[in-house]
Amino acid sequence: MFYVALVVVFVIGGFFAWNLTARAAYESAEYKLIETDGHFEIRDYPDLMLASTNMRSASQGNDGSFMRLFQYISGKNETDQKVAMTTPVFMEETETDAAKSRMGFVIPKEVAVRGAPKPASDDVEIRKRVGGQFAVIRFSGRMDKKDVDEAEAKLRKWIETKSLTGADEMESAGYDPPWTPGLLRRNEILIRLTLRTTITIANPMTSVGGE
Repeated sequence: MFYVALVVVFVIGGFFAWNLTARAAYESAEYKLIETDGHFEIRDYPDLMLASTNMRSASQGNDGSFMRLFQYISGKNETDQKVAMTTPVFMEETETDAAKSRMGFVIPKEVAVRGAPKPASDDVEIRKRVGGQFAVIRFSGRMDKKDVDEAEAKLRKWIETKSLTGADEMESAGYDPPWTPGLLRRNEILIRLTLRTTITIANPMTSVGGE
């Protein structure tokens, strides 16, 4: 029984290490870490360019939105250019207006500087995600509605305890492919801070967000 348990531990540990390595293989959206408090963070994001498409609220891309964006980066654009996959996948969900819910892939930095290729489909657009400060909570699991709602509630409570003000809207972000076990997944909820905080950590750093 001991040896079985030992094998299980090694398998899980090996998969965890592989998952971190696989995640690190993708370029990830940069941000400056302003404050960290357990699972909570305050980050300062620069402007990002996204390939974006409409998404049915709470669908997590199962409505075809993910595939539309994947086809765009696979060459379904006016120059047939392949664009590298990045992390995270941003999802802006608005329960009151499903038409405003959107999914976005971050355009790699070098491609954004040169100019992202124009989508061949009217269902995909290139748009700017305006930078700013965001309160963030990180959690694992499958990012179903129950887990997302619980994470958002915890984040809003934390924002309140810090005497900060957050926007009514929230974003979710996923960093892993669909086959990644829930325990090893990196999910996040982000809420834009409407008033910038002046809090700084001792050694602020720029992170590529892929850990």
